[in-house]
Amino acid sequence: MIPILVAYGTTEGQSQKIAEFMAEAVRAEGYRAELMDVSREQAAIVNPVYAGVILGGSVHAGRHSPALERFARRHGDWLKTVPVGFFSVSLTSAHEGDTSRREARRMLDDFLKRTGLEPVRTCLLAGALRYSRYGLLKRWMMRRIARKEGGGTDTSRDYEYTDWDDARLFALEFAREVEGARRHAA
Repeated sequence: MIPILVAYGTTEGQSQKIAEFMAEAVRAEGYRAELMDVSREQAAIVNPVYAGVILGGSVHAGRHSPALERFARRHGDWLKTVPVGFFSVSLTSAHEGDTSRREARRMLDDFLKRTGLEPVRTCLLAGALRYSRYGLLKRWMMRRIARKEGGGTDTSRDYEYTDWDDARLFALEFAREVEGARRHAA
């Protein structure tokens, strides 16, 4: 079985945690999966032996990470030849309401437009407040934002908002779609 690449860009580690979870969920269903941090040197050269790619990462200050964007652009021609599932991780996705959903969707769509990426499936996932990993200024800023948005404000602990069932479902549906397409093509 040809593996699925799960490639991610992360800042404080939540997107990595999500990518690892997705790869494990795919493996538990009998598929092969390989992980790649797009900010590492290995991401510059990708061996195009993957059946599909789950790609995603975190949003900070309204944009996905430069490393994630660089990866999508650098490998754009190849990514057009395989099924791609894209997941976007943000605290905006943690908030209820149409306004937050539209904003999270806009950030995802902006990334797709800038990179030319055309995924067969997308997923908006809530991230985490990782106060333990923030410096003093960022901790203060994130606490102010969290207070305004109704999130956790106790900076002595971290808050995780990711819906793991949604993450699992996204990864498994993508893997099944890739497998179905491969069988149909054979």
